[in-house]
Amino acid sequence: MKKTNDTYCIVFKVNNITERYYRDKEGWLKISNKGRVFRATAEQVMNHLLPALAFSDKLGLTVTVEHYEKPYWQTLEVREE
Repeated sequence: MKKTNDTYCIVFKVNNITERYYRDKEGWLKISNKGRVFRATAEQVMNHLLPALAFSDKLGLTVTVEHYEKPYWQTLEVREE
C-alpha cells in the first residue's frame, strides 16, 4: 500500500457543502463545493484542516480522509474521460 501525500484526499462536509483537498504533481489543490480549483500551500491546507478537526463537533462538520492506490489526481483523470 502506497502511503504518500498524493494518495490521499481530505474531504470536508457540512450540510450540503463539500470541499476536497489533495496533492498533485505541483502541490496542493482545493476543490470548492462549486467545482472551482484553487492552488494552496501546505500551510494553507493545515490552516483549514486543524481548526476543522478541533471544532468539527460544534460546527456539524465532518472531516474524512480517503486513501487511493494511485495518486488521487490520477483517479480524477480517469473519471473525466
